[in-house]
Parts: sequence; structure tokens; C-alpha cells
Amino acid sequence: MAMQVADHVVQRLREWGVEQVFGYPGDGINGLVAAFGRADNQPRFVQARHEEMAAFEATGYAKFSGKVGVCTATSGPGAIHLLNGLYDAKLDHVPVVAIVGQTARSAMGGSYQQEVDLQSLFKDVASDYLVEVNVSSQLPNALDRAFRTAMTRHSPTALIIPSDLQEEEYQPPQHEFKQVPSSPPGALASTTVPPQSEIQRAAEVINAGSKVAILVGQGAREAAEQVVQVAELTGAGVAKALLGKDVLPDDLPFVTGPIGLLGSRPSYEMMRDCDTLLIVGSNFPYAQFLPEFGQARAVQIDLDGTMIGMRYPTEVNLVGNSKATLEQLIPLLQRKDDRSWRQQVETNIEHWWQTIEHQSMLEAKPVNPMRVVWELSQQIPENTIVTADSGSAANWYARCLRFRGQMRGSLSGTLATMGPGVPYAIGAKFARPDRPAIALVGDGAMQMNGLAELMTIARYRHLWSDPRLIVCVLHNNDLNQVTWELRAMGGAPKFEESQTLPDVSYADLARCFGLNAVSVEDPNELADAWRLALSADRPTVLDVRTDPEVPPIPPHATYEQIKEMGKAILHGDPDAWHLMLQGAKTKAQEFRP
Repeated sequence: MAMQVADHVVQRLREWGVEQVFGYPGDGINGLVAAFGRADNQPRFVQARHEEMAAFEATGYAKFSGKVGVCTATSGPGAIHLLNGLYDAKLDHVPVVAIVGQTARSAMGGSYQQEVDLQSLFKDVASDYLVEVNVSSQLPNALDRAFRTAMTRHSPTALIIPSDLQEEEYQPPQHEFKQVPSSPPGALASTTVPPQSEIQRAAEVINAGSKVAILVGQGAREAAEQVVQVAELTGAGVAKALLGKDVLPDDLPFVTGPIGLLGSRPSYEMMRDCDTLLIVGSNFPYAQFLPEFGQARAVQIDLDGTMIGMRYPTEVNLVGNSKATLEQLIPLLQRKDDRSWRQQVETNIEHWWQTIEHQSMLEAKPVNPMRVVWELSQQIPENTIVTADSGSAANWYARCLRFRGQMRGSLSGTLATMGPGVPYAIGAKFARPDRPAIALVGDGAMQMNGLAELMTIARYRHLWSDPRLIVCVLHNNDLNQVTWELRAMGGAPKFEESQTLPDVSYADLARCFGLNAVSVEDPNELADAWRLALSADRPTVLDVRTDPEVPPIPPHATYEQIKEMGKAILHGDPDAWHLMLQGAKTKAQEFRP
């Protein structure tokens, strides 16, 4: 029997080492779905509850596996639903390949059912590579190039295959005019380093400084050992951008933790006082949290020359692989004998973690959300993968969770979209089925996306050798981050019609799906609840009733933010007195001896 185009696509996916494709079926990809069946479901078709979730799962898989994530959807509405997850991949520089169906070629241009101009739809999100395959000989090159582009440019790419073509006989490209062949799939490794003269200039800048600060992002993940060597030589502290939270563990005494609105006081103070800044693999956009312009001499290392030198006036820009570039730089660095700067940084860090503990242990109504994450930090296995959703959950993930060992973690760092926490965790379990995964999500995100994906967890949990996938819901019946933004940025009180959520039991719903569940309303039960979830033989939903009035106050809150908050309270914010008391107690911990 002749091979169909869809069979060739599935075969080529196997040749690229793809083990699963996250998707949802529809008649626009009927040929592809049938090909998965003929291939004995290898690669596995992982059925999400919604195409957006499939794209998030592919993105989470790519983040935690280091491989390309693949998702698929039907024409029209299915393709449209992929967009948000693909934009998440685009903005966080994650390699994802989307394979989408299209109406039959004979119907195109006829206002046919589910006919959407997919090339216009995807031309921005898949701007690095987007192609519609209209004859079979375009394959395998089109698919191969989608993979190679995604891997090289760390971006989503898209392949559009009309439904009728999927079922046609596959004809490979010929050795003739206007035919494009391809080459076997394979790894693409880059060890690019800048010119030695530029590395020498960078060393001169760093050696001249006496108060060196380092900022790392996700691009430094493979260079963690080299970053530590630089920090030890220069006496620097190391701050971590949100997507770089898992680059270095937080038990290193010179790691100042997160930076920015979700950041720590030691990171803020280090950037405020440093005279030299080294940025490695980070595109951290908030220049107001970096040193004053002109205060610090700066060097940046990044693989992408289009993104370098645009966040801070850097004196030397090194375009190259972070690990390879640092390995060339380290022999040129002089060890700083004066360690007073390092001692100051380490003292600030030690005090900060004490502050976080004090803030986490404050009483609240009923449970302090900071304590939920602080208690997790005391028990979390060193090989856990942690995902966080957007919203106030991201605050507590950034500030309260102490990474150690080989822990990994991520969230929607740049798009900051709601809803990827649970599907990211599913992607993580397919990437590393031998490791526990934990999703920290607010109840808004849980109602938006997480509840449905509990069914996906229940369906596929038997595939994971480590059964632990914990979804921790911060249950406060409030769209909390936006509520605080209304108060702090606009001086407006909480508008309950838009901010208050329906109250449901996430634990009861989890039990309906056959999952383990634990409800917590007493902070003294938290430690045992985490212990139970971390020892369970199946995925667990931890439903914790938390206080919405525990403020995510930045340690460097401005006068304007505090003034606007006061306006919100004076204008009739619900439960204003509790809000004021909780905020005052939390802020006071920063000044506790």
C-alpha cells in the first residue's frame, strides 16, 4: 500500500525523535489522525481538552525537555485556539512546531466551512517559519525546516497541510528544477564565541570594577557552573530574572534571588549600589530595576545578536553561546581580594530569607499564601519541576520558593498569560516522567483552564513512572493580581463584579476525576498536607483557602504605589481594615531585627 502524505509526516516526526504530539482532533486533520493510528500511536497523540492547552503543553514540554515541542489542531477554530500558547512560546523563546489542517484545496477561496486565511493568522506568531504545503514533494523539506528553524531561533514555527493533501500518495522531491530536497534529521549544536579581542575588552571592564553584579536569565542555564566561577572570582552577587529562576539554586550564599516587581530586596539593593554589571542570557525588560544609566559599566552575553544591548547601555556586547563565551572569559578575570562587597551582599541575602520566613508565618484569614509556598520549600524534593501560573501565584513562586539541587521551574514569563500552570506541568511530566511536578495556580487560572486539564492528568497518569503531579490551588475567590493592580496603580477599590470568583471545591472536583485531593483551611495543616501530597501514589490537588488581602508588596514599593493604595482604601475597598492591617504587618517584617 502506498504511503500517504500524513503517513510520511508521522514517520518524519519519529525520525526527529518526537515522542508525543499534543493536540485535539478535527476533520481538518483527519488524515493525520488516521496516520497516528496506522503508526500504532507512535509518536503518541496526547489529547488535551482544548487546542490552547495543547500549545501550552507543547511549550511546557519544550521548556523542560530541551527538545522541540509539537502540537496539532484542525483548520479554522482549532488553529485559532493554538495562538495564545504559541505566542507564549514566541515571547519566551521556546522551540515549538505547530502542524495545522486546512480546508481542502478545491474549496479554498469559496468561503467554505472553517476556511480561515491561516497564513495571515500565523504570520506573526510563526514569523520565523510558516509554510503551507500544497504538493507532497514539498515534504520532507518543509517539516525539516520547521524543526531546524524552531531549534535554531528558539521560536514557534507552523506547517499548514490541507486536509485533502494529507490523504494523497506521498511523492518525494526529485533531483530536478524547482524541487527542494532535504537532509536527515539531527541535532543542531552551537558553541559560537565572540572574537577574542571583545572577550578581552569585557574582562578589562569586569576587572576594573569593585562592586560587580551579575544578572542571569534562562540563556545561562547551561552555563551555571561558569557563572558560579565568575561570581567567586569577582566577588559578585547573582540576581535571577524570572525565567532564570532555576539557573542557580537559592542555597548559594551569593544568589540574591528574583529581580523586578516580583523581586527581592537584596537584588534591588545590589543593582542600586553596583559599579559593574554582567548580564548573561537574559532579556529582562525592566530597566528601572537595573543600575542608574551611567552608574555601572556593563557587559552582556547573549546568543541572539538582535536582542543584545537594548535593556541597558552595555559597553561590551558578546554575541555567543553563554557557556563557551564564559569559558573563554574566565581565564582573563582577576580574583578580587577585597571581599567586602560580597560580604555585604551575603548579609543582605541572609536577612532577606529571614524576612520571607517571618512574612510567611504571619496570621491571615484563613491561610497566608506565602506560607503555602514557604512550607513547600521545606519539603520539596531536589529534582522537582515547578510551574506557576500568572497572577499573585507568580509572586509567591518568585519570592518564597527556594530552589535547590536540580529543581527546574518556569511560567509564562513574557506574555504573562493566565492558564499555563497546569498544562505546563502536564508537558513537564511527559518531558520527565521520572520526576515530581508541582503547579502553583490561582483559582482564577484554575477555573479558566486548570479544571478541564485535570481530566488530561487522570487520563495519562499511568504513563509516568513517578506518579506525583501536584496542583496547588491558592483558593481565595478573587482575581487577586488585578485587584492589587487596581489598588496600587489606579487608586481604585476592588470592583467585586469583575474580581470575585464563584466558590467551588477544587478538592471535590479532583476526586470526581479519580485524583487524590487535600483541603486545607488551617495553616498548621499545611506541612502535613504537602507531606501527604508528596508521598501520594497518584496526582493530587491541594485546595488551600488563602487570604486575598496578603499584599504582594515589592520590597522597593514606591511612594506613588503606596499613595494609590491609600486612595483605594479610602474609596471604600471591601474589607479595608483587614487589608490595611495585613499590609502593615507584612511590610513591617522587612525592618524586624
